[in-house]
Amino acid sequence: MAPVPEPEAFDLVVVGAGPGGYVAAIRAGQLGLKTAIVEREALGGVCLNWGCIPTKALLKSGEVYESLAHLADYGLSVEGRSYDFTGVIERSRKIARQLSDGVAFLMKKYKATVIDGVARLEPGNGAPKVIVAAKAGGERVLVGKSVILATGARARTIPAVGLAPDGERIWTYREAMTPTAAPASLLVVGSGAIGVEFASFYRALGAEVTVIEALPRILPLEDEEIAAAARKAFEARGLVFRAGARVVGLSRTEAGVAVELETEGETERLEAEAAIVAVGIVANLEDLGVEALGLAVERGHVVVEGAGRTNVPGLYAIGDVAGAPWLAHKAMHEAVACVEAIAGVGGPHIAAPIPACTYASPQIASVGLTEAAAKAAGREVKVGRFPFRVNGKAIASGETVGLVKTLFDAQTGALVGAHMVGAEVTEMIQGFALAMTLEATEDDIFATVFPHPTLSEAMHEASLSAYGRQLHL
Repeated sequence: MAPVPEPEAFDLVVVGAGPGGYVAAIRAGQLGLKTAIVEREALGGVCLNWGCIPTKALLKSGEVYESLAHLADYGLSVEGRSYDFTGVIERSRKIARQLSDGVAFLMKKYKATVIDGVARLEPGNGAPKVIVAAKAGGERVLVGKSVILATGARARTIPAVGLAPDGERIWTYREAMTPTAAPASLLVVGSGAIGVEFASFYRALGAEVTVIEALPRILPLEDEEIAAAARKAFEARGLVFRAGARVVGLSRTEAGVAVELETEGETERLEAEAAIVAVGIVANLEDLGVEALGLAVERGHVVVEGAGRTNVPGLYAIGDVAGAPWLAHKAMHEAVACVEAIAGVGGPHIAAPIPACTYASPQIASVGLTEAAAKAAGREVKVGRFPFRVNGKAIASGETVGLVKTLFDAQTGALVGAHMVGAEVTEMIQGFALAMTLEATEDDIFATVFPHPTLSEAMHEASLSAYGRQLHL
């Protein structure tokens, strides 16, 4: 019988080294907490290795390649264009490795003990004990005054109708990032951010892409007007959409894959070389021992209160495992608030508005309430709009697709929502997020000087537009 390992004592044990976990370890180190962080795969988690960062590398390659077809619009020319798909994929993987190595450096800098292995939780005297099956062999027992679950989430599959990856022709985001060749045709099941981004990338390389969405419209979490504008722009690039279509079967064929759709009682069969399943994500809670702890779990995610507190003493949860929105920057923000609460520093945790971004071409970005959500909540809002087609920088850049939309509370003047579709809007949405965090009113935004010429001027104009004061339209 193997000897029981001696417990190792820490102020904080973090399970999972994705954006939430590694940021928690960094902040803990800054505050002088002796910290251990456990990771079963690679530092940086899904975001740095399989999600946020490497997908943006792919999208940039696609964007540059697609732009070469429009050089004449800028008075330029080039003889022929082609791409090296292996090179495109390897660039993406190289960037992922670089950033994962960067996290390793930060863990050393902030004196976090990194443990490669698979963790499970057991009841302890205070916070749960963390038992790690180490990759190097044997078990380690970590005893922390506090424990943070930051185990993230993975792609949701529906095996009953074939929506499960086979590693060859039916992909989740992981397989879609490293195929051996670019498909000539592709089906994408799901039109959220992940599905639309992969659809945009493969379309940029010339694939015939059809996006299937069970709900009546694409990008269902976005403002309806913005989603409609995005769809129009995507269709102009050649993307095809089947909204309101339910997948009743997805299977392999000799040439690739086939999907059976049901739309308003009518059935349809579509075929392609490959399919991507992007129908949401599920939290990573299996084999963690949460049942024995009596951890409150609701609709597949851990129930938390302010600063990530769970119903189990000493146990916290942040990021995707703690529920929507499933965004890396939300996990990072929660990590800092959680660690500061554990350390007893900082003020009370205040829920800040969380922007959402989709990095397709064109990009989509939003923060706060949609127009429909505001109306459903009984709020009277003033709505402003400003199109990029009359923005000087957009015209000069040849990026005139899209608009900025703002929503202000009609009674208080507070900015309650902002939504954009167009070039580089993911770099602009933080301006509106900051305004909402500071509880800015229309007068505050009116009084702000926006530099000229910039795309950001459309943000100012959309705010003015809500009150009939726009200057350039």
